[in-house]
Amino acid sequence: MPQDKVYMLTQEAYDKMKEELAYREGELREEIKEKIAAARAEGDLSENGGYQAAREAQSKNEGRIQELTVKLRDSEILKAPKAGKVGPGSVVTLDIAGREMVYVLGSHDLAVATDYDIISPESPIGAAVNGRKKGDTVTYSAPNGREITVTVKDSRPLRSE
Repeated sequence: MPQDKVYMLTQEAYDKMKEELAYREGELREEIKEKIAAARAEGDLSENGGYQAAREAQSKNEGRIQELTVKLRDSEILKAPKAGKVGPGSVVTLDIAGREMVYVLGSHDLAVATDYDIISPESPIGAAVNGRKKGDTVTYSAPNGREITVTVKDSRPLRSE
C-alpha cells in the first residue's frame, strides 16, 4: 500500500511523540481499564455516567494511539537548513508590516517540540518564505486577496531551547 503522507519531524518531536505513545499504550491504557472495571462493578451500565466517560476516554486514547503510530511509522527526521536559510525545521523571524514575528516552518506535529507558533510550508506565507534567506523580502497573496510584504530577519535551525 503506498504511503500517502510523510511527516517531517525534528528528532525532538519524534522522541516526544514516541514517549506519548508509550504512555498511552501503557500507563494511561491501564488507568482507563481500571476505571471501566470499577464502573462496571457498580452495576447498571445504561445510566452509569462514570462508565460512559471511561469508555469515551478509552475511545479517544485508542484513536490517538493509532494517529501516533501512523505518524511515527511514516515520518522522516528533518534536516533543518543552516542558519540564515529558511526551510522546514527553521525558526524564522519575519518582519510583517513593521511587526516582528517568530515562527517555526513545518508541520503542526512539530508543536510537541516547541512553544513557537507553526506555519506550514504549504500555507501562503510559508510557501513565500520557504527557500529564502536572511535579508530577503517577498510579497505573497493572503487568503483574503491582500498582498503582504514580508522580510526574513533571521532564520536558524530548530533545536531544544
